[in-house]
Amino acid sequence: MANEHRSGPVRSTAAREAILDATARLFHNQGYDRLTIEGIAKEAGVGKQTIYRWWPSRGALIGECLAEGRLIPVDFVVPYTGELSVDVEAWLRSVLAILDEPQGGALLRSLVAAATEDAGVGQHLGESLGVEEHLGSRLRAGIRDGQLAEDAPVAQIGRAILGAIIVESLGREKRDSEGVVRLARFLFAR
Repeated sequence: MANEHRSGPVRSTAAREAILDATARLFHNQGYDRLTIEGIAKEAGVGKQTIYRWWPSRGALIGECLAEGRLIPVDFVVPYTGELSVDVEAWLRSVLAILDEPQGGALLRSLVAAATEDAGVGQHLGESLGVEEHLGSRLRAGIRDGQLAEDAPVAQIGRAILGAIIVESLGREKRDSEGVVRLARFLFAR
């Protein structure tokens, strides 16, 4: 039995893995709207109190699954060919490929729904797609290389591109991923 005088809860690695695996599996199968802590607990074979001891909400669980690459691949790296528009387009196409997967659009819509309830999910989504780190770094290199204005708002450009991707995912009819690529080409045209 665990020492009752410990400073915080001791996580069981097996329980943690079971909870995160169950969360990712149910999220992919059911989406965010139908995901419940009760369902996760049942799927993972743990009590709800175990989940709430470690994560305050289902959004926090989704955020951790995102951060660990359990929902979408982590670290979409932006190449450096020396041509900013080409590099951003290559990164953008790799991110937009998520929407082309059979459940990609539904996955991204569920992540957006989760982000409306838990800001951490939105932050983890941007981090997973490499918006701040990789895209921001490539845009700063574009400034350094004279391919982008010195006063270019790097963070806002990254968020605008992420926003365009998200808006594209919200369309349930025919998607126009090429429209997002055309937007990026326009932003970086010389």
